[in-house]
Amino acid sequence: MTRHPVLALAFLALAGSLPVAAKADPEPAPTQNRTLSDEDLAVIGERIRQTGVQIRADLKEARARLEAQKAHEARERARKAEQALREKREQEAHEAQAREAAAARAAQAEKERREAERSRRELAETARRDKQAALLAQSAQKDEAARRADAKRRAAEALRQVRESTGARAFD
Repeated sequence: MTRHPVLALAFLALAGSLPVAAKADPEPAPTQNRTLSDEDLAVIGERIRQTGVQIRADLKEARARLEAQKAHEARERARKAEQALREKREQEAHEAQAREAAAARAAQAEKERREAERSRRELAETARRDKQAALLAQSAQKDEAARRADAKRRAAEALRQVRESTGARAFD
């Protein structure tokens, strides 16, 4: 069992007050042995009882203060823990918001990259079609020129054959 320091101090004070109280009375001659009367013992007993009551009251008050202090400290710890939890949640919310913003920026950048790639492919496809159309047109022109040259050559050949077959007089 542990002893409370307040209780120990109270007993020391009580023990110290006894000789002082005994000396407060006029002392008999040093040669006489003085014995305490019933009345003196009753006064001393009453004083001890009052001191014990006062010590118990002081001890009860000290315990109440200690309990109040512990309760206050517990409330303060709970308040601090709640504040830390609130700050942590705010920080997590802020980080989540930052992650969402970063994800949105990344998604937007990806969308823009895909759009640019699609535009580049469309431009390349348009350029390929234009080139193919130009090549077809050029090929068509070459074919037309070749056909005209062939027609011209055949016409010249036919004319030469007609001249040879009829002679030079037919055209005179």
